[in-house]
Amino acid sequence: MATLHHYPLCPHSRFVRLVLGEFGLDAAMVEERIWERRREFLELNPAGTTPVLREDSGLVIPGAGPIAEYLDETRGLALGERRLLPEGPGERIEVRRLLDWFNIKFNEEITAPLVLEKVMKRFMSRDEGGGPPEMSAIRAARGNVRYHLRYIAWLTAKRNWLAGSVLSYADLAAAAHLSCVDYLGDVPWDEDEAARAWYAMIKSRPSFRPLLSDRIPGMAPAAHYDDLDF
Repeated sequence: MATLHHYPLCPHSRFVRLVLGEFGLDAAMVEERIWERRREFLELNPAGTTPVLREDSGLVIPGAGPIAEYLDETRGLALGERRLLPEGPGERIEVRRLLDWFNIKFNEEITAPLVLEKVMKRFMSRDEGGGPPEMSAIRAARGNVRYHLRYIAWLTAKRNWLAGSVLSYADLAAAAHLSCVDYLGDVPWDEDEAARAWYAMIKSRPSFRPLLSDRIPGMAPAAHYDDLDF
């Protein structure tokens, strides 16, 4: 069985967990508090970031993007029509473009600051960068959520799923980031019914169930977090 080094509210880790679920693959989970910079983990990934997938063979794949590409290359064909990275070059470009949109742009503008300020700083020492949350960063991130919800709604108005007619890595990346923000109660779902309907479809998939059971010690999720009829 492969091993996934992850952090529960790391959106990139959650993306890979969703991918593994869609592929029907099991993995042993090892939680990494990246701010602790555990030596054994740094030997796997000197960048000190999650996720990292380690195969039984000893092969180590660091990072959400490389893991997604690796799984598609080694297991993608077996999914047939359910392949998460389409075969056509144009379709693949669109999926990869949206992967960058959510894993880079959405992360920098929303997920990373919210998770850092509201969650990680609670567990970090002063030397590690811990302390009280910076409210200006939280307010800015909350404001940015609305723009991204509108973009999701715009995409789904034109397509069945974010990148086209079938579920893809793009949907799983977007849902992974939104799930972190939703845990914190910072997604204004009432403001965009189309984005909410798309998220409800993802949230009801079997691959999403493990994410809904995640809990951060001393920090309960929003009341609607694990409600499929939110």
